[in-house]
Amino acid sequence: MKKKICFIVNPISGVGKQKLVEELTAKHLNHSLFDSKIIYTNAPKHATQLANQAAMDNYDIVVAVGGDGSVNEVAKGLIGTNTSMALLPTGSGNGLARHLNIPLELIKAIDVINKGKETTIDSINLNDETFVNVAGIGFDAHIGWEFAKYGKRGFSSYIKLVLREFSSYKPSKYELTIDGQTFYKYAFLISFANGSQWGNNAYIAPTADISDGVMDVAIIDTINWFNGLSIGYGLFNKKLHHSKHLEIIKAKEVLIKQSGTIAHIDGEPIETGNSISIKVNPLSLKIIVP
Repeated sequence: MKKKICFIVNPISGVGKQKLVEELTAKHLNHSLFDSKIIYTNAPKHATQLANQAAMDNYDIVVAVGGDGSVNEVAKGLIGTNTSMALLPTGSGNGLARHLNIPLELIKAIDVINKGKETTIDSINLNDETFVNVAGIGFDAHIGWEFAKYGKRGFSSYIKLVLREFSSYKPSKYELTIDGQTFYKYAFLISFANGSQWGNNAYIAPTADISDGVMDVAIIDTINWFNGLSIGYGLFNKKLHHSKHLEIIKAKEVLIKQSGTIAHIDGEPIETGNSISIKVNPLSLKIIVP
């Protein structure tokens, strides 16, 4: 009996490769194994509704075709169900796909789906939201909001914003209660990492394990023109955890009080208010991996 597979495509994601999905799946998906359909999203959060409906309709696999934001939306609709998520990465960062070693070349990513190796990963709840890769407050949240307004996607636009903003951005004071123990930190940014990287092989938490039941709370105290080069080198060479400017604390649950009111989840900007509650939801999402 064939498996039912649904491709959920964000038509405006990332760098345009999603336009090839119909052609590539027709040619490279193993149609002796799968009965497939393709659905296009038409609004923010639509992918979550479509994924959840597919799970209720007993689809075996739902494929998120898009970037990290699209992956996040599809995952939200599948967490806690028996339907697996697969990825065809077409975004500008593709953080979760890169963490899971899913090929960015779509034909090879389709072959991963054909082979159908399944594992289960954690997800993380942040207030009323959910994410599967990385969320953050501080500078990366600020950049997430600026990037959303910038108008041009892609890695080069992200770097331009970072260079434009970081010299004027100041660390803030945060109160963090991590698994019951309270800390006060001045931080340039704090990331809550399920996976190891933001995307584009920028590893904020190089040793993170996406299935270990804990998040990596990655705290960078300061970035300036003096240490920025070494931090950037460590970030892109998977060595940032050796930096004296990064502290990583493993945690199941984190409560935060901040002066700001914003964050990002998987790169998408959100309003949080001054208080944030973050909790790991262990082994809650089935996913297809190489």
